[in-house]
This record gives sequence, structure tokens and C-alpha cells, in this order.
Amino acid sequence: MKSTLIQAFHPHPERSRVQRSWLECLSSVQGLTINRPYERYPDWRIDVEREQALLMAHERIVFMYPLYWYSVPPLMKLWMDEVLTFGWAYGPGVDRLKGKTWLQAISTGAVAQDYQAGGFNEFSLSELLKPVQRTAHMLGMRYRPPFVLHGVRQQDEQALQRSAQSLLDELQAEAEPQFL
Repeated sequence: MKSTLIQAFHPHPERSRVQRSWLECLSSVQGLTINRPYERYPDWRIDVEREQALLMAHERIVFMYPLYWYSVPPLMKLWMDEVLTFGWAYGPGVDRLKGKTWLQAISTGAVAQDYQAGGFNEFSLSELLKPVQRTAHMLGMRYRPPFVLHGVRQQDEQALQRSAQSLLDELQAEAEPQFL
């Protein structure tokens, strides 16, 4: 498996059945690093150099978070503002993150049907994630479609374990490039 960094951005990890299930499944995988910014930075003072070094050390970055007011959680937004800076992550001649993979593992409280035209939330999840997708592209990263678990409140433990295994399968399925 490619070296993978899991950025677990749940604002209340102690209350998240989904994040707990996903992280338990992923925690023993070789070549995978788990970073928990909400636990590491309770004062919201991000160690930018540490976070940039983590990005540089991994080929694939997985942002794991609940959809939060149709966007990313607040600390993840601050992290993006402080870590992905002009001159380091993007700008003329900057290509530090070029070619790395950007994947999101997202949980939603609402069911999938709510994320479509005419649905309760009026927009598809793809539409709501356009700013994140654009960010990945601006950094030169390969944006992968998100891994999503909808309707988390209705999921029993078996469903959570299946979703965790599906996430692991998704991470293991990305083939290494073949050069002939």
C-alpha cells in the first residue's frame, strides 16, 4: 500500500461511532499514519512545520471527517489555511504536493437521497465538495472521489464495521503505477 496519512478531523472523536470504527480497522495497517489534529491541537495552535512534514512524507492524504455544515469541520478549515500556504503548497514554481493523492472519507447524518437536486439538502455531495476539490487541484494533487457513509445515525455496529472494511478495501485497491 502507498504510504498513507489519515487526517482524522472529527471535532468530537469521543462521540463518533463512525470514526472509532474506521480508525480501529485502519490502525494496524502497515504504511499508514494516523494524525488526530483535534486531539493534538486542543488550543487550535497548529504546528505548521510538523503538518507540512507529514504531508511531504506520504504519497496519499486521506481527510476523514463528518460533513459539517455542508463543509469541513472548523479545525480542518484552519489547518488548510495555515498549512497549505502560498509559497509552500502552491504558487509559482511550487510543486511539493504535486502528484500526491487527495481522498476524503466522509460521514453524513443525512441519507444519500437528501444529497441530490430536489432532496432535503438541495445539492449533491459532489457540488458541496467543489471548494475542496478545487483546492486539491490547485495544489497539483490527484483528487479521488470521496468515500462516503451516509445516514450514520441509522447504522448499526455491523454496518459500521462493513463501512470500515470498505474504506480499507478502497485504500488497498488503488494500484501502484505500472511502468513498462
